[in-house]
Amino acid sequence: MNTVRLNVTLPEELARQLDNLAGTRKKSRFIAETLRQRIEKIQNEQLQTLLEEGYKSARQESLNITKEFEPVDLEGWDEY
Repeated sequence: MNTVRLNVTLPEELARQLDNLAGTRKKSRFIAETLRQRIEKIQNEQLQTLLEEGYKSARQESLNITKEFEPVDLEGWDEY
């Protein structure tokens, strides 16, 4: 995997917590994994939103089709 060097500025307390959690030699890997997880979460949320919007917009169309074919669907059924 190719890598890119970045210069990132963090609040002092956050940098201290990063040192405590990841250690002084494994910060890059920790940050990369954390960013990967966060990006994946955001992408999943965006996909969920798109799917919900799609289902909502298709809802009325599905109801209209169901209503249009209702007489044919019930044709030949005995009355109860």
